[in-house]
Amino acid sequence: MEKLKYTIIKSKKQYNQYCKALEQLVSQKPSKEAKQEIELLTLLIEKWDEEHNTFNKLDPIQLLKSLMIEHELKSKDLIGILGVSKSLVSSILNYRRGLSKEIIRRLAQYFGLSQDAFNRNYKLVSEVNKQHRYANLINTKKDLRPV
Repeated sequence: MEKLKYTIIKSKKQYNQYCKALEQLVSQKPSKEAKQEIELLTLLIEKWDEEHNTFNKLDPIQLLKSLMIEHELKSKDLIGILGVSKSLVSSILNYRRGLSKEIIRRLAQYFGLSQDAFNRNYKLVSEVNKQHRYANLINTKKDLRPV
């Protein structure tokens, strides 16, 4: 019996090896056989990700920040990736603005994740109440008209 080149991923080490192999295959102009290998590796990696998904423990901004560290990105790099202004990136990373559908799409595509990873509720700091930096506020505005 012929030994299989790829098997179900059973360790983080094997997962990392398969990710590197996939990156190498994708970076080249793939042949028909390489395309099948890419599909198989993608399925195996996605299966591991689904079973070992820690994204649900992080809110979308925490996830984004951890991905930025992992990919050695700075906030200025997000400006080019997302095609948005420096102030919008700053507002997003500081919980003052939410992620739009377009930004979620671009993040998911760039990092190779499901849009669901970024498309979850999280708490924002209201501009009106930003002095309460760590308060549990959900982007609410207070009526500031005199009574």
